Amino acid sequence: MSQAIKETKTTSCSDENCPVHGTLSTRGTTLIGKVVSDKMHKTVVVQIDYLHHFPKFMRYGKRKSKFHAHNPPCIEASKGDTVRIVECRPLSKTVSFVVVEKKGGV
Repeated sequence: MSQAIKETKTTSCSDENCPVHGTLSTRGTTLIGKVVSDKMHKTVVVQIDYLHHFPKFMRYGKRKSKFHAHNPPCIEASKGDTVRIVECRPLSKTVSFVVVEKKGGV
């Protein structure tokens, strides 16, 4: 996690799986998507929309993927927010990403 993001966060939290205030390290993929569900405890579902190329027809088609991401209490992303998620170690069976920044919302 970059030092600039750590310095901009002022709200503290006691979550050990927070990349800013806890000990969770991040690595690998960084994605930006929209939160489509926040019904789980400290977890959100983020949808990533992208274009897939079909070379045979020389066209693009819309695709989407959903990722489960840990939602630390200091960020508290809700449904409709645009967030940045970063890959981390597996936190559960389905959660391998963590929300590091809230870009905007509804």
